[in-house]
Amino acid sequence: MRTDSSPGTLPAREHLPAGDAGTPVLDVVIPVYNEEKDLQPCVLRLHDHLKRTFPYAFRITIADNASTDTTPLVAARLEEEIPEVSNFRLEQKGRGRALRTVWSASEAPILAYMDVDLSTDLNALLPLVAPLISGHSDLAIGSRLARSSRVVRGPKREFISRAYNLILRGSLQARFSDAQCGFKAIRRDVAQVLLPLVEDTGWFFDTEMLVIAERAGLRIHEVPVDWVDDPDSTVHIVKTATEDLKGVWRVGKALATGSLPLDRITRPFGDDPRDREIQDVPKGLARQLVGFCVVGGLSTLFYLVLYSVFRQFGGSQVANALALLVSAVANTAANRRLTFGVRGSGGAVRHQAQGLVVFGIGLALTSGSLAALNAATSDPAHSTELAVLIAANLAATVLRFLLFRAWVFPDRRDTPASTVVASHNPSSPTYSADRQPQYQPAGAPQPYQSYAPQPPLPQRPAAHPNMQYPSHQTTQFRAGEVADRSWEDATMHLQPVRPTDNDPRDSR
Repeated sequence: MRTDSSPGTLPAREHLPAGDAGTPVLDVVIPVYNEEKDLQPCVLRLHDHLKRTFPYAFRITIADNASTDTTPLVAARLEEEIPEVSNFRLEQKGRGRALRTVWSASEAPILAYMDVDLSTDLNALLPLVAPLISGHSDLAIGSRLARSSRVVRGPKREFISRAYNLILRGSLQARFSDAQCGFKAIRRDVAQVLLPLVEDTGWFFDTEMLVIAERAGLRIHEVPVDWVDDPDSTVHIVKTATEDLKGVWRVGKALATGSLPLDRITRPFGDDPRDREIQDVPKGLARQLVGFCVVGGLSTLFYLVLYSVFRQFGGSQVANALALLVSAVANTAANRRLTFGVRGSGGAVRHQAQGLVVFGIGLALTSGSLAALNAATSDPAHSTELAVLIAANLAATVLRFLLFRAWVFPDRRDTPASTVVASHNPSSPTYSADRQPQYQPAGAPQPYQSYAPQPPLPQRPAAHPNMQYPSHQTTQFRAGEVADRSWEDATMHLQPVRPTDNDPRDSR
């Protein structure tokens, strides 16, 4: 029961103060283009927030991509006045290009970015990066479409945002809720192998990165945010939407043709090296069931149409056999690509041969059902024949899925995983010991297929408040240089299994 002394609302949430923690753990990039008015207030506000609330050392990097106003002067002055601020100048426009360049050259284990207008409430920053610091997740995004998010924006932008995310879900099967919120973070070890696969250099950069990461099985953490629309935003909505749709088509085509090497950036089951020896862990069973049911439903309709057509020219057994044969070939091809993700022509003939064996089992079930029906009545109605065939096909479908999964398209865990390394780009920026970037113009992005073999993605270690990171003042680093694994730091070394980690129940 409420009394007069009861407060009407809860008090505002406040962070506990936090001190410095040594070498920067977080690098927050602010990409800007002609933001002379908003840049200084944004950096000062973000710096004050991180000083008060973030329990690790940090850096704020201003990524000026070809500004033509006084933005470079403002950025240089902020770098000179605030030790935690650095300035990075690019001579080409593009938010994606700016993020790729700075993230590739940064030595901080956690990389983030946010828009200069600070539309997102900064109280979501620590929840955004905490799962990455702990090693729980690979990427993190702020979501304005989560149930508990609080968003203030006009109906036009609300409609565009939701329509765009619906397009992503329908065309690219994206499961993350908000691709466009300018509030994201990624682990540096993940960025080293993920960024070379991202082609876009503009506003579609975020979406492409998230789609590739999600398809590769990386873990994306979503944080509900409080977000207030900036009425003075300089984003050209129509042009951006057009470029985004072109990007959706390009990425969708790459996924459909299998030209994206997704297996090269997947993580093993579990982060403990001993977990790699776990056997018989189902992979994608739920997705395979959904895909198989969709393909099966369409195949059944196709089969019934064919049966009705062939029935006009012959008996029921002949019509059933021909319809089932044609639909079985189409069903095997569709399940091979869509349900079990087998790409390329390798093994296609063998898969079709095995599919025909499965077809023979289905033929026996359906033909037997028709034979039983004809034995029961001399002249069954066409609708009765279809009903019997549907029931027989349902039984055959269950058996077909089990045979496809266990025999035709088995999960071959004993096959060595292919490995790649992010290609070395001589035109990438270099971070020298004094932390000043030296930028050289980058060339056009390479196609997906052009990347050379690289080692598997390192494990996510768990960060700790007392963890010490090696100084970044002693070596020189070039973006994308992972072939010799020189980019690794203390946050990215795999911990070997200790000799004392022996379980008497474990036979290994």
